Amino acid sequence: MIRRPVLIGPLLIGSALLLAACSGTPAPAPAPSAPAEQAPAEQVKTEPLTPQRLQSLWWSWTSSAEPGQSPVEDTTGQYCGDSQPFGVWLLASTSSGTADRHCQVPAALPIAGPAAAQVTKDQSGCTTFLAAAKGEATLDGKPVQLEKMEPTKITYETEQGSKEGFSCGLWFRAGPLSPGQHTLTLRGSSGSFTSEVNYNLTVVRL
Repeated sequence: MIRRPVLIGPLLIGSALLLAACSGTPAPAPAPSAPAEQAPAEQVKTEPLTPQRLQSLWWSWTSSAEPGQSPVEDTTGQYCGDSQPFGVWLLASTSSGTADRHCQVPAALPIAGPAAAQVTKDQSGCTTFLAAAKGEATLDGKPVQLEKMEPTKITYETEQGSKEGFSCGLWFRAGPLSPGQHTLTLRGSSGSFTSEVNYNLTVVRL
């Protein structure tokens, strides 16, 4: 005897459709298959933001800006998002005087910037600047402790290429801010140098 293959699937479906047609009751739709689970997004790993790395990033950011677009010389905040490095959102002091800036900041990034900072060719010049440095920071009207960074040898980028020097200063750092509006004021001085910047920050999820 020759056994023919039994087509169970088509026969069952055909029978169900025939019964549904005879009874006038529509056949129930097949249940949707469960979607495949998506792999979790890979966490972005960044280098630790040591004083050396932070100062190297900041001086590279400010020293390599296009002419007329320096974040330090910016009076409105229009250049605050230009050429930001990976893993941190940098904020600029001023070269002198006061600036009021409006800036949009990603909610996922920490923020950092100096109240008073200097980069010099030799360590002694930075030591002299730091000895006279004074500064303060307020975030949303509340005082924030500044971090004193001793003279640190760094390599940073400029319009003329890489340079080496010693960086030091009084620095502000904060973890990622909650979405919404925030205010930040940084004031600093050392000898004849003075800087004051008032930031209106709009923190957004990207």
